[in-house]
Amino acid sequence: MQTTVGGDPVITQEKISLLSLLLKGGYFMIPIGALLAVAIYITIERFLTITKAGRVDKDFMRNIKDYVVNGKIAAARDLCQKNDTPAARMIDKGISRIGKPLDNIQVSIENVGKLEVFRLEKGLATLATISGAGPMIGFLGTVTGMINAFFEMANAGQNIDVSLLAGGIYEALITTVGGLIVGIVAFIAYNQLVSMVDKVVNKMEATSIEFIDLLQEPV
Repeated sequence: MQTTVGGDPVITQEKISLLSLLLKGGYFMIPIGALLAVAIYITIERFLTITKAGRVDKDFMRNIKDYVVNGKIAAARDLCQKNDTPAARMIDKGISRIGKPLDNIQVSIENVGKLEVFRLEKGLATLATISGAGPMIGFLGTVTGMINAFFEMANAGQNIDVSLLAGGIYEALITTVGGLIVGIVAFIAYNQLVSMVDKVVNKMEATSIEFIDLLQEPV
C-alpha cells in the first residue's frame, strides 16, 4: 500500500490476518477445512481407542492360567469380560471352546483376532485417503485460481497491473498450502496409528500363543 508524506510516496506493508488469508483461498478452502477436521477427529478417536486396546494387565495371563489349571472356567471368563481389550476377548473365546479339539480353539481365537484388528483399523483407510486427497484439492484450487488470475489480466487489456497478477497468484497458492498441510497431518497421523496397531496386534498374537501353549501343557 502506498501513501504520500510531504509529497513523497511512502510504501507501507499491509498486514493480513490468518482468517482473512484463509478466506482469500476461495471455495476450495471449505472441503480442505472439512478434510482437516475429519483427519483430526479420526486421529484423536483412533489414538485413544488403540491406546486403550494396548493396555493389558501384566498379571492377566498369570491369573487366567491359575483359573484354567484349577478348572475355574467361569472365573476365567469373568476376568476376560472385565478386561475390555482385544486380547481379553480372544482369550474369552478360547476359554469358551475348552474341551473341543485344539485346532478348533485356535481357529476361533484367530477369527476373533481378525475382527478385533478390523475394529482397530477402522477409519485408517479414510485417513490415508485424506492424506492424498487434501493436496490434490489444494492443487486444483490453485489451478482454477491461476486461470481466474490470467482471465482478469486478459480482460484488463492494456491496463495490466502487476499487483493484479501477484494478488491472484498468492490467493491461488493459499489452497496449495492448505491442501499440503492437510496431507502432511493426515500422512503422519496415519503412519503413527498403523505403527500403534501393529504393536497391539503383536501383543494379541503373543497372548494367544501363550494361551494355546497353556492348553497344551500336561495336566
